[in-house]
Amino acid sequence: ADTTLNMPLQNDVSRYLQQLADPTFAAQVGLFGERLLSPEKTGDVKYSFTLFEKTPEGVKVRVQTDNTDQPFDINEGSKLELGSTAKLRVLTTYLEVIAELHGRYAGQSPEALRRVEVAAQDHLSRWVLDQLIAKPEQNLRDTLEAALERQYSASPYETFFTGGGAHSFSNFKREDNARIPTLRVALQESINLPFIRLLRDLVRYSTYHGANNSAALLQDDQHPLRAGYLKRFADREGTTFLLRFWRKYQGQSAQQRLDTFLEGLRPTAVRLAAVHRYLMPEVDQATFATFIRAHANDKAEKLTDKKLQALYLDYGPGAWSLPDQGYIARVHPLELWLLGYLIENPQATFKDAVAASTEERQEVYGWLFKTRHKSARDSRIRTMLEVEAFLDIHQRWARLGYPFDHLVPSLATALGSSGDRPAALAELMGIIQNGGIRAPTLRIEHLSFAKGTPFETEFQPAQTEGTRVLPVEVATALRNALSKVVEGGTARRIAGAFALPDGTVLQMGGKTGTGDNRIETVGRYGNVTSSLARNRTATFVFYLGEDHFGTLTAYVPGSQSDKFRFTSALPVQVLKGMAPLLMPYLQPGTHTQCMAGS
Repeated sequence: ADTTLNMPLQNDVSRYLQQLADPTFAAQVGLFGERLLSPEKTGDVKYSFTLFEKTPEGVKVRVQTDNTDQPFDINEGSKLELGSTAKLRVLTTYLEVIAELHGRYAGQSPEALRRVEVAAQDHLSRWVLDQLIAKPEQNLRDTLEAALERQYSASPYETFFTGGGAHSFSNFKREDNARIPTLRVALQESINLPFIRLLRDLVRYSTYHGANNSAALLQDDQHPLRAGYLKRFADREGTTFLLRFWRKYQGQSAQQRLDTFLEGLRPTAVRLAAVHRYLMPEVDQATFATFIRAHANDKAEKLTDKKLQALYLDYGPGAWSLPDQGYIARVHPLELWLLGYLIENPQATFKDAVAASTEERQEVYGWLFKTRHKSARDSRIRTMLEVEAFLDIHQRWARLGYPFDHLVPSLATALGSSGDRPAALAELMGIIQNGGIRAPTLRIEHLSFAKGTPFETEFQPAQTEGTRVLPVEVATALRNALSKVVEGGTARRIAGAFALPDGTVLQMGGKTGTGDNRIETVGRYGNVTSSLARNRTATFVFYLGEDHFGTLTAYVPGSQSDKFRFTSALPVQVLKGMAPLLMPYLQPGTHTQCMAGS
């Protein structure tokens, strides 16, 4: 087998990453300091590195290694929150949309452009129209450069309705809170709130753009499409809660599920009666009475036989609807339904439960169709519209190599909440470096079977041309913006590290990202009552010279990650220390050679 890997370089980089666990070597590379590491922690950090080379045959993998010494591949097998690297995907989608709008409206007269109807919240369409009205001859390249100079507030003092509720976001640096930077500067310095607002504009563009936009749907309570949106909301919201309850009771026996349920219930006689009669409607009155007396904590009222008989009859089958039973018991009706379903179907899968609860999910949210408050229905519709907008955004991301089948329908996706993979980010970087063309990735250049026998067979990669997925002008604008991240932004420590013997510095650009991933429990007033660290990540995705690009990721798994405070400065510094190893292979006109392996 002839692979595309450069084995000498692969081995050198692998040894380099392993040596980083040694505090003495880590100090030589410059890994100690603020937002980096301390000597006692070097052995706990895992590093993953990939390097690709653009060639006429396609993109060839030259290095793919880590220091985990495990079969698990962080580069291609993980789903990690890689923080601000998501801003690169958001900015790419933004410039793609600007290019589409320019293509749609360029060449029309200012008078015709003024007649175009645009929803009040579709800021992107309005901006492109205004640009072309003012400068009818403005080409796409200049429009994209102007789009990067648009300003967005970095103020964190705004509540955003997203993901089905009200959320607020913060910047990494408090001194950014009063700024109104351009998008170019926001990318360069990785400021959060401008990208939250930019993604909101993209969601609104998807929601309001076109002839069948949703503006009328939100304005008119009698709009014929409202009922459909409410039904879909009920189905989606119900499925979300059902999954939450499924996970709560997964792997438990029937008795364990009941015990778990009762632990979260304030067990008054009335609530217990509503629960028991729903879950076990065929049970006789004596068994019911025993259960109520065993679990009720009513102290002010004696549970006489007459009282228990009344409870048994009042809450019997058919007396109350599922939503009413849940309301009486003060539990979510779908949790009550799921417990009853599992009693009758102990071997059911979640897919079975979803299929069986179609009517119940609609019933539980039936109040949406009856409430007098239009605002209550509007908030549900906006949630559903946001979900649909993220489906559109996901299609755009997937075309550029995003590896997962859905996005979290929340503006927090701009900060990495939907996850990513280092290898997928590298593929996006390769598209940008390659002028908007997504080229095939090659790892194997030649396979030879049974050589010298009658069964000898030779295989070579099929010749596959790349696919254009971005206009070349968009790729150029992104490449220029990414260069500013290295020249004077969050990756500036690596500026000038890759220089040729004659002193010429290889052009470099990239995007940094830090993920501090944890599960937090929040109280009723928004205060965090507990915080459990899951992992910490820091990533630098980059292009280097005309032909090379890749990613370097630092990763600490598990609860021990709570002890670390490193940011994306760490992988940037690690890559800087790797420069002497990489430079011999980065000379213009030098092509890394494939090596045989087995």
